[in-house]
Amino acid sequence: MTSSLALEGIKARQQKTWASGDYGAVAALIHATSEHLVQAADLTAGSRVLDVATGTGNAAIAAARCLCAVTGVDYVPELLDRGRARAAAEHLRVDFVEGDAEALPCGDGEWDAVLSVFGVMFAPDQERSAAELTRVCRPGGTIALANWVPDGFIGELFRTIGRRVPPPPGVRAPAEWGSEPRLRELFGDRIRDLRINRREFVFRFPALDDFADYFRAHYGPTLKAFEALDTDHGKLLHADLVELVSRYNVATDGTAKIPSAYVEVLATRA
Repeated sequence: MTSSLALEGIKARQQKTWASGDYGAVAALIHATSEHLVQAADLTAGSRVLDVATGTGNAAIAAARCLCAVTGVDYVPELLDRGRARAAAEHLRVDFVEGDAEALPCGDGEWDAVLSVFGVMFAPDQERSAAELTRVCRPGGTIALANWVPDGFIGELFRTIGRRVPPPPGVRAPAEWGSEPRLRELFGDRIRDLRINRREFVFRFPALDDFADYFRAHYGPTLKAFEALDTDHGKLLHADLVELVSRYNVATDGTAKIPSAYVEVLATRA
Protein backbone atom coordinates (compact mmCIF):
# COMPACT_ATOMS: atom_id res chain seq x y z
CA MET A 1 0.00 0.00 0.00
CA THR A 2 1.32 3.43 -0.90
CA SER A 3 1.86 5.73 2.09
CA SER A 4 -0.07 8.98 2.56
CA LEU A 5 3.17 10.94 2.21
CA ALA A 6 3.96 9.23 -1.10
CA LEU A 7 0.43 9.89 -2.38
CA GLU A 8 0.76 13.58 -1.51
CA GLY A 9 4.00 13.72 -3.53
CA ILE A 10 2.29 12.03 -6.47
CA LYS A 11 -0.60 14.47 -6.24
CA ALA A 12 1.76 17.47 -6.25
CA ARG A 13 3.35 16.17 -9.44
CA GLN A 14 -0.09 15.59 -10.92
CA GLN A 15 -1.03 19.21 -10.30
CA LYS A 16 1.99 20.35 -12.29
CA THR A 17 1.17 17.85 -15.01
CA TRP A 18 -2.42 19.04 -15.47
CA ALA A 19 -1.27 22.68 -15.41
CA SER A 20 1.19 22.00 -18.23
CA GLY A 21 0.30 22.07 -21.90
CA ASP A 22 -3.26 23.21 -22.57
CA TYR A 23 -5.79 20.80 -21.16
CA GLY A 24 -8.54 23.17 -22.24
CA ALA A 25 -7.75 22.30 -25.85
CA VAL A 26 -8.40 18.62 -25.10
CA ALA A 27 -11.44 19.32 -22.92
CA ALA A 28 -12.98 21.29 -25.78
CA LEU A 29 -12.89 18.18 -27.97
CA ILE A 30 -14.73 15.99 -25.47
CA HIS A 31 -17.29 18.49 -24.18
CA ALA A 32 -20.15 16.44 -25.68
CA THR A 33 -19.53 13.69 -23.10
CA SER A 34 -20.46 16.12 -20.33
CA GLU A 35 -23.67 17.12 -22.07
CA HIS A 36 -24.61 13.44 -22.43
CA LEU A 37 -23.88 12.75 -18.75
CA VAL A 38 -25.90 15.71 -17.52
CA GLN A 39 -28.91 14.65 -19.59
CA ALA A 40 -28.57 11.06 -18.35
CA ALA A 41 -28.43 12.33 -14.76
CA ASP A 42 -31.77 14.09 -15.35
CA LEU A 43 -30.86 17.10 -13.22
CA THR A 44 -33.60 19.31 -11.84
CA ALA A 45 -33.50 23.08 -12.36
CA GLY A 46 -32.51 24.81 -9.15
CA SER A 47 -30.79 21.77 -7.67
CA ARG A 48 -27.36 22.06 -6.08
CA VAL A 49 -24.71 20.44 -8.28
CA LEU A 50 -21.01 19.88 -7.61
CA ASP A 51 -18.58 19.06 -10.44
CA VAL A 52 -15.50 17.37 -8.96
CA ALA A 53 -12.14 17.71 -10.75
CA THR A 54 -13.96 20.09 -13.07
CA GLY A 55 -10.91 21.04 -15.13
CA THR A 56 -12.05 23.82 -17.44
CA GLY A 57 -15.65 23.28 -16.44
CA ASN A 58 -17.20 20.98 -19.03
CA ALA A 59 -19.69 19.26 -16.71
CA ALA A 60 -20.22 22.37 -14.57
CA ILE A 61 -21.18 24.40 -17.63
CA ALA A 62 -23.44 21.62 -18.92
CA ALA A 63 -25.23 21.56 -15.55
CA ALA A 64 -25.51 25.35 -15.50
CA ARG A 65 -27.38 25.13 -18.81
CA CYS A 66 -30.00 23.15 -16.87
CA LEU A 67 -30.35 26.18 -14.55
CA CYS A 68 -28.83 24.35 -11.61
CA ALA A 69 -26.86 26.05 -8.83
CA VAL A 70 -23.40 24.79 -9.80
CA THR A 71 -19.94 24.76 -8.24
CA GLY A 72 -16.89 23.32 -9.97
CA VAL A 73 -13.91 22.28 -7.84
CA ASP A 74 -10.38 21.51 -9.01
CA TYR A 75 -6.87 21.70 -7.58
CA VAL A 76 -5.33 23.41 -10.64
CA PRO A 77 -5.94 27.19 -10.52
CA GLU A 78 -5.06 27.66 -14.19
CA LEU A 79 -7.87 25.33 -15.25
CA LEU A 80 -10.35 27.07 -12.97
CA ASP A 81 -9.48 30.41 -14.58
CA ARG A 82 -10.29 28.94 -17.99
CA GLY A 83 -13.59 27.63 -16.63
CA ARG A 84 -14.51 31.06 -15.27
CA ALA A 85 -13.81 32.65 -18.64
CA ARG A 86 -15.92 30.06 -20.45
CA ALA A 87 -18.87 30.44 -18.11
CA ALA A 88 -18.71 34.24 -18.33
CA ALA A 89 -18.61 34.10 -22.13
CA GLU A 90 -21.86 32.10 -22.12
CA HIS A 91 -23.43 34.22 -19.35
CA LEU A 92 -23.76 31.15 -17.13
CA ARG A 93 -23.43 31.29 -13.38
CA VAL A 94 -20.90 28.79 -12.07
CA ASP A 95 -18.78 29.13 -8.94
CA PHE A 96 -15.28 27.76 -9.45
CA VAL A 97 -13.46 26.83 -6.25
CA GLU A 98 -9.95 25.51 -5.67
CA GLY A 99 -10.06 22.20 -3.84
CA ASP A 100 -8.90 18.59 -3.74
CA ALA A 101 -11.09 15.67 -4.83
CA GLU A 102 -9.70 13.72 -1.88
CA ALA A 103 -10.71 16.43 0.63
CA LEU A 104 -13.61 18.34 -0.85
CA PRO A 105 -14.27 21.78 0.70
CA CYS A 106 -17.93 20.91 1.32
CA GLY A 107 -20.19 19.85 4.14
CA ASP A 108 -21.73 16.40 4.48
CA GLY A 109 -24.75 15.95 2.22
CA GLU A 110 -24.44 19.47 0.82
CA TRP A 111 -25.19 18.61 -2.83
CA ASP A 112 -28.20 17.17 -4.66
CA ALA A 113 -25.95 15.83 -7.43
CA VAL A 114 -22.21 15.22 -7.66
CA LEU A 115 -20.62 14.91 -11.12
CA SER A 116 -17.19 14.14 -12.48
CA VAL A 117 -16.20 13.70 -16.11
CA PHE A 118 -12.80 12.06 -16.64
CA GLY A 119 -11.70 13.87 -13.48
CA VAL A 120 -11.94 12.13 -10.12
CA MET A 121 -10.68 8.93 -11.75
CA PHE A 122 -7.18 10.45 -11.79
CA ALA A 123 -7.00 11.09 -8.03
CA PRO A 124 -4.22 8.83 -6.68
CA ASP A 125 -6.15 7.69 -3.58
CA GLN A 126 -9.19 6.07 -5.18
CA GLU A 127 -10.83 4.93 -1.95
CA ARG A 128 -10.58 8.35 -0.38
CA SER A 129 -11.94 10.19 -3.40
CA ALA A 130 -14.86 7.75 -3.74
CA ALA A 131 -15.67 8.30 -0.07
CA GLU A 132 -15.64 12.06 -0.63
CA LEU A 133 -18.04 11.86 -3.57
CA THR A 134 -20.56 10.04 -1.40
CA ARG A 135 -19.93 12.12 1.73
CA VAL A 136 -20.87 15.43 0.09
CA CYS A 137 -23.92 14.05 -1.76
CA ARG A 138 -27.19 14.09 0.15
CA PRO A 139 -28.99 10.77 0.81
CA GLY A 140 -31.11 10.03 -2.24
CA GLY A 141 -28.98 12.36 -4.36
CA THR A 142 -27.31 11.49 -7.66
CA ILE A 143 -23.68 10.64 -8.34
CA ALA A 144 -22.92 10.76 -12.07
CA LEU A 145 -19.52 9.97 -13.57
CA ALA A 146 -17.93 9.52 -16.97
CA ASN A 147 -14.83 7.32 -16.79
CA TRP A 148 -12.54 5.88 -19.45
CA VAL A 149 -12.51 2.07 -19.46
CA PRO A 150 -9.47 -0.21 -19.13
CA ASP A 151 -10.12 -2.03 -22.41
CA GLY A 152 -10.72 1.06 -24.57
CA PHE A 153 -8.49 3.40 -26.54
CA ILE A 154 -7.63 5.76 -23.67
CA GLY A 155 -6.88 2.87 -21.34
CA GLU A 156 -4.51 1.52 -23.97
CA LEU A 157 -3.05 5.01 -24.44
CA PHE A 158 -2.00 5.13 -20.80
CA ARG A 159 -0.51 1.65 -20.97
CA THR A 160 1.40 2.64 -24.12
CA ILE A 161 2.84 5.69 -22.37
CA GLY A 162 3.55 3.62 -19.26
CA ARG A 163 5.75 1.22 -21.20
CA ARG A 164 8.09 4.13 -21.99
CA VAL A 165 7.59 6.17 -18.81
CA PRO A 166 6.39 3.89 -15.97
CA PRO A 167 3.71 5.32 -13.65
CA PRO A 168 4.40 5.76 -9.92
CA PRO A 169 4.57 2.39 -8.14
CA GLY A 170 1.68 1.42 -5.92
CA VAL A 171 -0.92 3.68 -7.55
CA ARG A 172 -3.87 1.96 -9.18
CA ALA A 173 -4.63 2.73 -12.83
CA PRO A 174 -7.17 5.55 -13.33
CA ALA A 175 -9.06 3.45 -15.88
CA GLU A 176 -10.06 1.04 -13.09
CA TRP A 177 -12.86 3.56 -12.48
CA GLY A 178 -14.29 2.23 -15.74
CA SER A 179 -14.64 -1.28 -14.31
CA GLU A 180 -17.96 -2.28 -12.69
CA PRO A 181 -16.36 -4.57 -10.07
CA ARG A 182 -13.97 -1.79 -9.05
CA LEU A 183 -16.78 0.78 -8.88
CA ARG A 184 -18.82 -1.51 -6.63
CA GLU A 185 -15.74 -2.06 -4.48
CA LEU A 186 -15.06 1.68 -4.21
CA PHE A 187 -18.61 2.75 -3.34
CA GLY A 188 -19.84 -0.29 -1.46
CA ASP A 189 -23.07 0.18 0.45
CA ARG A 190 -22.83 3.99 0.33
CA ILE A 191 -24.75 3.91 -2.96
CA ARG A 192 -27.72 2.08 -4.46
CA ASP A 193 -29.26 1.74 -7.93
CA LEU A 194 -25.88 1.64 -9.66
CA ARG A 195 -26.32 1.89 -13.43
CA ILE A 196 -23.38 1.61 -15.79
CA ASN A 197 -23.79 2.33 -19.49
CA ARG A 198 -20.94 1.84 -21.92
CA ARG A 199 -20.63 4.65 -24.45
CA GLU A 200 -18.20 5.75 -27.16
CA PHE A 201 -16.63 9.07 -27.91
CA VAL A 202 -14.91 9.41 -31.30
CA PHE A 203 -11.76 11.53 -31.60
CA ARG A 204 -11.43 12.96 -35.10
CA PHE A 205 -8.17 14.18 -36.63
CA PRO A 206 -7.02 14.94 -40.20
CA ALA A 207 -4.33 12.24 -40.07
CA LEU A 208 -2.92 9.54 -37.79
CA ASP A 209 0.09 11.65 -36.78
CA ASP A 210 -2.13 14.54 -35.75
CA PHE A 211 -3.50 12.78 -32.67
CA ALA A 212 0.02 12.11 -31.34
CA ASP A 213 1.10 15.68 -32.10
CA TYR A 214 -2.03 17.21 -30.56
CA PHE A 215 -1.80 15.21 -27.34
CA ARG A 216 1.94 15.80 -27.10
CA ALA A 217 1.37 19.55 -27.28
CA HIS A 218 -1.77 19.89 -25.16
CA TYR A 219 -2.42 16.91 -22.87
CA GLY A 220 -0.35 17.16 -19.67
CA PRO A 221 0.32 13.43 -19.10
CA THR A 222 1.50 12.95 -22.68
CA LEU A 223 3.50 16.18 -22.70
CA LYS A 224 5.28 15.25 -19.47
CA ALA A 225 6.02 11.75 -20.78
CA PHE A 226 7.79 13.22 -23.79
CA GLU A 227 9.68 15.66 -21.58
CA ALA A 228 10.97 12.73 -19.51
CA LEU A 229 12.46 11.02 -22.60
CA ASP A 230 15.49 11.85 -24.68
CA THR A 231 15.09 12.56 -28.38
CA ASP A 232 15.47 8.97 -29.55
CA HIS A 233 13.06 7.52 -27.00
CA GLY A 234 10.65 10.37 -27.69
CA LYS A 235 10.58 9.33 -31.34
CA LEU A 236 9.81 5.77 -30.26
CA LEU A 237 6.90 6.95 -28.09
CA HIS A 238 5.55 9.04 -30.96
CA ALA A 239 5.72 5.98 -33.22
CA ASP A 240 3.95 3.93 -30.52
CA LEU A 241 1.11 6.45 -30.41
CA VAL A 242 0.73 6.54 -34.18
CA GLU A 243 0.63 2.73 -34.23
CA LEU A 244 -1.98 2.75 -31.48
CA VAL A 245 -4.15 5.19 -33.43
CA SER A 246 -3.80 3.08 -36.57
CA ARG A 247 -5.12 0.02 -34.71
CA TYR A 248 -8.21 1.82 -33.44
CA ASN A 249 -8.83 3.98 -36.50
CA VAL A 250 -12.10 3.26 -38.32
CA ALA A 251 -11.78 5.94 -41.00
CA THR A 252 -11.17 4.76 -44.57
CA ASP A 253 -10.42 8.11 -46.19
CA GLY A 254 -6.94 8.81 -44.82
CA THR A 255 -8.19 10.68 -41.76
CA ALA A 256 -8.40 9.41 -38.19
CA LYS A 257 -11.62 8.47 -36.39
CA ILE A 258 -10.78 6.87 -33.08
CA PRO A 259 -13.64 5.29 -31.05
CA SER A 260 -12.84 5.67 -27.36
CA ALA A 261 -14.98 3.68 -24.94
CA TYR A 262 -16.05 5.03 -21.59
CA VAL A 263 -18.73 4.30 -19.02
CA GLU A 264 -21.51 6.57 -17.90
CA VAL A 265 -22.04 5.82 -14.21
CA LEU A 266 -25.27 6.78 -12.44
CA ALA A 267 -25.83 5.98 -8.78
CA THR A 268 -28.13 7.04 -5.98
CA ARG A 269 -26.61 7.95 -2.64
CA ALA A 270 -27.84 5.53 0.00
